[in-house]
Amino acid sequence: MASPAIDDYLKRIYQHTEWQTERITPSQLALELGLAPSSVTEMVQKLAAQGLVTHRPYGPVALSDAGAARAAAVIRRHRLIETWLVREFGYGWDEVHDEAEVLEHSISDRLLDGIDERLGHPPFDPHGDAIPDASGHVRREAFVLLAAAAPGHSGRVLRVSDRDPALLRALEDGGVRPGAELTVTDASAVAVDGAPFPLPAGAAAAVWLSA
Repeated sequence: MASPAIDDYLKRIYQHTEWQTERITPSQLALELGLAPSSVTEMVQKLAAQGLVTHRPYGPVALSDAGAARAAAVIRRHRLIETWLVREFGYGWDEVHDEAEVLEHSISDRLLDGIDERLGHPPFDPHGDAIPDASGHVRREAFVLLAAAAPGHSGRVLRVSDRDPALLRALEDGGVRPGAELTVTDASAVAVDGAPFPLPAGAAAAVWLSA
């Protein structure tokens, strides 16, 4: 059954383990969604009853195969829409998340397939997050969070978190975008394509590099 609320839960659970391995707990899920823990616990129980997640009391939540497939489909919609808005309508990468949150629940499969075709079946969205294909498969490579990268580490920027639009704008001003070559100088600075760049607050926890 189509349900934006269920899709939002599944999407958050899916996203939590894309760039790290620890499964999400109900309390973390409540914080992510801005909901009361009791409401999240009730919904997790409903998702488990529908076979979309696995969960034991007080333990982490994981997607079942059915839940992962449904989450990937929603993620595909969201990220294709973000890419479409940037490429075709001139949106900034800091402006597309909220628009995609609305549109992902309303466009038809036919339109989504047309967007995918027009864009040339992109594997990644403007922030570097993988776009699942129609079968739910994604392309990934080994990565390291900037905060965990040792001084002297060099790699391509693979992904920049889209949670903070102001940080996205600051990083864009410094050339920190997916595909840029970055060398870690120390905990507070990097070199971007050879040019020094002092990291804005929060950047080290929002940028992932090739390992």
